[in-house]
Amino acid sequence: MKLDIKVKRIYEPPSPGDGQRVLIDRVWPRGIRKEDAALTLWLKNLAPSDELRKWFGHEPTRWMEFQQRYRGELDRNSDAVGQLRALLDNGRVTLLYGAQDELHNNAVALADYLSLKG
Repeated sequence: MKLDIKVKRIYEPPSPGDGQRVLIDRVWPRGIRKEDAALTLWLKNLAPSDELRKWFGHEPTRWMEFQQRYRGELDRNSDAVGQLRALLDNGRVTLLYGAQDELHNNAVALADYLSLKG
């Protein structure tokens, strides 16, 4: 079964096609009011560790290594991954993130991880 996952910056307005909206950043994004975020869930424990996040620093040259390290963290975080998988059993999930880089961020890496793991 193909997972129905979207990835979107939390600064983009919610839309009906988002399905369940899940923020996966450890820190609440600046300038966003909780009531405007229209979240289903905030799974901050799915975010990369502070150590990994700081090491990555959104440097595209570190992207491949970041994904590998983050996948290792996700493999050791089965409870949180299971929570997200349970949401996916009920339809589309939009993973929300605050980073400016739309190609190299934890939401993209998490979506890839979930797709690879089926």
